[in-house]
Amino acid sequence: GRGGGPPTEKRKVPISEARETILEIEIEKMLEKVDLKKEAIAAAEESGIVFIDEIDKICSSRDFNSKSADASAEGVQRDLLPLVEGTTISTKYGNVDTDYMLFIGSGAFHAVKPSDMLPELQGRLPIRVELNGLTEDDLYKILTEPEANLVVQQIELIKTEGVVLTFHDDALREIARTAAYLNRTVENIGARRLHTVMERIMEEISFKAAEMETENEVEVTKELVKERLSDILTTSDLSKYIL
Repeated sequence: GRGGGPPTEKRKVPISEARETILEIEIEKMLEKVDLKKEAIAAAEESGIVFIDEIDKICSSRDFNSKSADASAEGVQRDLLPLVEGTTISTKYGNVDTDYMLFIGSGAFHAVKPSDMLPELQGRLPIRVELNGLTEDDLYKILTEPEANLVVQQIELIKTEGVVLTFHDDALREIARTAAYLNRTVENIGARRLHTVMERIMEEISFKAAEMETENEVEVTKELVKERLSDILTTSDLSKYIL
């Protein structure tokens, strides 16, 4: 094309396509005047939030005698110190200053305590908040409210075999109740418990779905849930002793 730019070509397209093409061209023209990298770095430095999940995994209990694990965990914590305290990091987009970034760490802290972290790192994370365990109502909301929740996933999965799967509301309540009970009596693994409970309920249905006739309907009722989970509930007290 003229002016040394990339070569252009003429072609006829429908108005619907032409609108999208013109929109892309106009957006590119507007962005040419903005230094996106500079804007992004400024936004990250002034209002950036860094969430460090599973921070308890880099802690070692002071009760253990394993010095090698302690040394490696302590090394990771020491590497985090300057980041949390405030330093300049070199990235492919330029230098980023972490002085005014908000750092949030989270962890279950089952095997270790927050006090097992390096004192220096504890000082950099001064506000401590303890969260309550998930209740039966919380687990029911997790089952029903997210757009791609566990129930929708199972319905769509069985639909691939041409089978229509429906869950009664009281069945979902029973699933949530059982998951909450198992979390209290066996081990509290949070919302992950819903996966294990749902898998037990769907085990036989998934196996038989391929042999069912197309458009066959399967209903998951409260009675079915109780029947599928009865063996889990009767042996839950023993499961904590199984390696």
